[in-house]
Amino acid sequence: MSRGFVKEGDQEEIPVIPPRSALPPGVTNYVTSHGLEELLAEQMALQAEKDNLALENETEQRIATTVLNGKMLQLQERINSAVLLTPDDTERNAVRFGATVTLRVAGKTQQFQIVGVDEADIQKKKIAFVAPIAVAVTGKKVGEVAELRLGREVRELEVVDITW
Repeated sequence: MSRGFVKEGDQEEIPVIPPRSALPPGVTNYVTSHGLEELLAEQMALQAEKDNLALENETEQRIATTVLNGKMLQLQERINSAVLLTPDDTERNAVRFGATVTLRVAGKTQQFQIVGVDEADIQKKKIAFVAPIAVAVTGKKVGEVAELRLGREVRELEVVDITW
């Protein structure tokens, strides 16, 4: 039957599935071992949610299943593109992916770990390796200063400590 003969109330809206954290085009999807574990745990949780989905309303069931399938597809793409990156001992004297970095900025210290985009969480002091501050300090050694440009302002970031 043509959609022209269907009542407006019978038409379903296509559910919007929020995108995952941004990964710039052409950038490798690096992950820490913890980040990969989190992706796999998320996959298991989504599958369990889908398996246990039991809504009485057929339309709600179909929409919920569509949303879960969309989230699982996005997650599977991230898992498939994930590259586990573990630093070797020769790289541990400079800021690299996976390192926890302590910086001095304008007399104050701050600490964060450089992680993959899906693992990034500012509340847990984890920032994505593609974030401007992570890019600025990557490759720097203890005592070196990086410059972070914020529009017309330039902040000096002194590397105080690097831990793994």
